Amino acid sequence: MKIITFNKKKPELTWQQLKRPALDLTALRPTVQSILDDVRISGDIAVREYTKKFDKLDLENFVVTDAEKEQAHNLDADLKKAIDAAYKNIYTFHAAQKSKKKIIETQPGVKCWRKSVGIENVGLYIPGGTAPLFSTVLMLGVPAVMADCKNIVLCTPPQANGFVHPAVLYAAHRCGIKNIFKVGGVQAIAAMAYGTKTIRKADKIFGPGNAYVTVAKQLIQTNGIAIDMPAG
Repeated sequence: MKIITFNKKKPELTWQQLKRPALDLTALRPTVQSILDDVRISGDIAVREYTKKFDKLDLENFVVTDAEKEQAHNLDADLKKAIDAAYKNIYTFHAAQKSKKKIIETQPGVKCWRKSVGIENVGLYIPGGTAPLFSTVLMLGVPAVMADCKNIVLCTPPQANGFVHPAVLYAAHRCGIKNIFKVGGVQAIAAMAYGTKTIRKADKIFGPGNAYVTVAKQLIQTNGIAIDMPAG
């Protein structure tokens, strides 16, 4: 552990020490663009090949089956309780944002109102591997379901055993998300951006990720696919 003492006489030195390193992501663009192009052209075949290359898993089928989802209910009871509590809190927060349609007659015969319509097809990217962010499932999944998005796709990297972390699956179950795929990295962003035979094309993609995922989101945005923000 490195302890830094605040320098009152020269505070700029302390802030310089605490500054997070800035990453130059431009160098990743050629590699990321190549993967995006491969998936756009070859679809599931490319997704499968990149999963084999990067995740070291040769998955014939990257759809999470009903049997796999059932295993999520064997999750530790305390963790399930924590996820249930988080779900309730997030749901309560977003429920308070809903508003009834209020018709305003601006002048005789002219009526105006505001109507909220959910995005029809959304893609949710959930980081996995050593740190599965099941909290992200809740933060993205709850509002997506409440907004009545018709088609919700969730992509997350598989673990070394070829399965999705049970906490991610349980959180998805609490949200009511059914279309879950064992796909991570740039290939997941590409699959949701362009669509494959297995994974439906999304109108907007949400979720955080590593530097490669960030660059992938930046690049697909230039092709007209909406994203939340580069950092997730």
